[in-house]
Amino acid sequence: MRLNKLIFCSVMAVVVSATALPAGAAAAEELNGSGSTLVAPLVAEWALAFQTLDRVKVTFTPTGSEAGIQAVSSRAVDFAASEAPMSPSQRTACRSCFQIPWSLTAIGIGYNLRGVGSKLRLDGEVLASIYLGQIKRWNDPRIQALNHGLRLPAINIAPIYANGSGDTYVFTRYLSGVSSKWRSGVGTGATVSFPTGVAASSNSAIISRLESTNGALAYAGVSYLIAHGLPAAAVQNSAGNYEFPNLLNIESAARAVKSVPSSGVVRVVNPPRSARIAYPMSALTYVIVPADSSHKSSLRRWILYGMGAGQEFGPALDFAPLPPVIKRAATAAVSRFSGG
Repeated sequence: MRLNKLIFCSVMAVVVSATALPAGAAAAEELNGSGSTLVAPLVAEWALAFQTLDRVKVTFTPTGSEAGIQAVSSRAVDFAASEAPMSPSQRTACRSCFQIPWSLTAIGIGYNLRGVGSKLRLDGEVLASIYLGQIKRWNDPRIQALNHGLRLPAINIAPIYANGSGDTYVFTRYLSGVSSKWRSGVGTGATVSFPTGVAASSNSAIISRLESTNGALAYAGVSYLIAHGLPAAAVQNSAGNYEFPNLLNIESAARAVKSVPSSGVVRVVNPPRSARIAYPMSALTYVIVPADSSHKSSLRRWILYGMGAGQEFGPALDFAPLPPVIKRAATAAVSRFSGG
C-alpha cells in the first residue's frame, strides 16, 4: 500500500469525549452524538479542540451509521454521523432532519497476506466475486491476472464485513456500480445480505480480525488501516487506473462533483472516467441534525468548526479537505438549519 505515511494521533474510545479546558473553566453546554465509526478519529480531534475554543463539551459514541440515524431520529442524541445518506423511510422517521456533508475520506481494502507486499491490485469484479463466494483462494487466476509478477499464496480468502455501517454502504455502492452480478444479487445499503464472510461490528473489530487472520480481506476506514500499519490494495477506478486511497486520489474523486442537490446527498463513489486518478471508494460523512433541536446555536458552531478550522486535523488521518462546491452547499445548509 503506497499510502502516505501519516501520524494517527486521535483519541479512540467507545465514547469519544472532549475533556480538556483551561484551568477554572467549565463547559457551558454539552452536545451528544453517535453514529459512524469511520469519522470517529476525526471527531475526537475536533471535540478536544472545540471544547477549548467554545466551552461546549461534545461526546460522540461510535455506534455505526444506522444506529446513529436511529438515535437522532428518536432525539436520544443531538446529532448523528453517517456515510450512508438517509433513506426515504429514515427521512420520515427523523422528522425534518438536515443532512449536511461534513468530512471526506475513503474506505480502503485491507488485507493480511504473509509474504505479499504492498502492491496488490484488485478490481470491482474480483472484489464482488470474492464477497459472492465465487473466488475462494488468493492464487485464483482472476486475482493473479491483475497482479503480474506477484506471487500469491494458495490459501483461502477470509472476507470480513460489517452491517449497519456507512462503510458497507460505500463498499456496496462501489460494487453495484461495477458488477451486474452484485447489483442484481446483493445491491447497495448500510445493511445487506452478504453471501459469504465473517461479520464484525465496527472498524475496530474489523481491524482486530484482519490483524489476526492470515488470508483475511476487509473494507475499513483508511485511518484505521494506517494506524495499524496494514496494507491497502490499489483499486481500479472508472478510468481503468489502479489507485490507492491517498489524499490526492480522494480529493480527485470529490472534485468531480459539480453541484449539490437540495437533499444534500453527494455522490463521490465511482466518479466518472474524467477523474483519472480518483480513488473509487472515496466517502463523505454527513452530519444529521433535527430541525427542532433546542441546541441550534451550539450545533451550528460545532458543525461549522468541523467544516472550517477542524479540517486542519484531517490530513494526518487521511481525511481530505471538502472541495469548495461541497463546502459552499454545506455552509448554506447549516444556515437554513439554524434559521439564517
